[in-house]
Amino acid sequence: MNGRPAGGGPAARGGVAYGAGGDGAAGAGPVVGGAAAHRGAPAGPWDVRPLCTPRCAAHTAPRVPFPGTARRTAAFAEAVVRALADGPRLADPARLRAHARALLAALAIDLDLRTPDTEPQPGRGPGPGPLTVRGPGPGPLTVRGPAHGAPGAGPHRGRRPAPGTLIVANHISWLDIVALLAVEPTTLLAKREVGGWPVVGGLARRAGTHFIDRTSPRQLPHTVRELAGLLAAGRSVAVFPQATTWCTAARGAFRRATFQAALDAGAPVRPVTVDYTQLGRPTTVAAFCGADTFAASLRRVATARGLTVRVTVHPALPTAGRGPDRRTLAAAAERAVRGGRAAGRAGQAFGTYL
Repeated sequence: MNGRPAGGGPAARGGVAYGAGGDGAAGAGPVVGGAAAHRGAPAGPWDVRPLCTPRCAAHTAPRVPFPGTARRTAAFAEAVVRALADGPRLADPARLRAHARALLAALAIDLDLRTPDTEPQPGRGPGPGPLTVRGPGPGPLTVRGPAHGAPGAGPHRGRRPAPGTLIVANHISWLDIVALLAVEPTTLLAKREVGGWPVVGGLARRAGTHFIDRTSPRQLPHTVRELAGLLAAGRSVAVFPQATTWCTAARGAFRRATFQAALDAGAPVRPVTVDYTQLGRPTTVAAFCGADTFAASLRRVATARGLTVRVTVHPALPTAGRGPDRRTLAAAAERAVRGGRAAGRAGQAFGTYL
């Protein structure tokens, strides 16, 4: 769905959100399987070469028997058809969130939402999403602040909108995109390959995801300007700065280019951690890495017992009126996503690129 606004879905694969790493939260096409879901090798020399492989994905609980798996798969297919049938209406945030939650429910995946100022919340409950930086506004992920401009011309005239929020998350699975959209639909920035993914790609295109070409560094300045423009116009954008998927939230470093866009727009940065558990224990079963295929990943997820996707929203990092450089800002966001732990730099040779 990973908003084309940023992200590349699974970021490493083409991710769901605009990633400073180049992956976003978007998916592929209108089918549930097929060659289009194969991730394969990096598309160009600037792509990150993931160190994780399909062998990283493993169950930590007994598998669901075949009858239950078949019911989940059928329910998921029906939910996909209903979502794609909405066509242009899928761009409506309320509809998009409802469809994203329906996809998770079809696979019996619980959504555990945790925000800086609240206790854990059930993901399917009513209310705005947690990603928007709060103020008067729609969601929990976006950071809201006052509009810019001189007062005295009424509440809106003569004022520029407050900047949107750059939402940065680690990237593990194509499910990351679905989970973020279930929390708060935002624009996603993803690499163009994501648009060809089964299921997620079709939803991402209909949701207005912005797709980028990460194979050429010549596109970088344009992409940063485009992202800064979206943020300055008040739109929140989700990106996956790791540029690829990893089997756990503890791996993969953040690339820095998208953080420059936040600095240029004076937009706050919202770090978000996405991780998965089975029956309360950490699991890699949802990982979508390396040469994995969508069909194989979907089979694993459909057989996963007690699977929960946990979305942890961290305090926003302000940029307006301050002078952090993109390196410092990216490092601060990465530490927040990792719970204060630093990450190794393996696989991130071109750290300033998307």
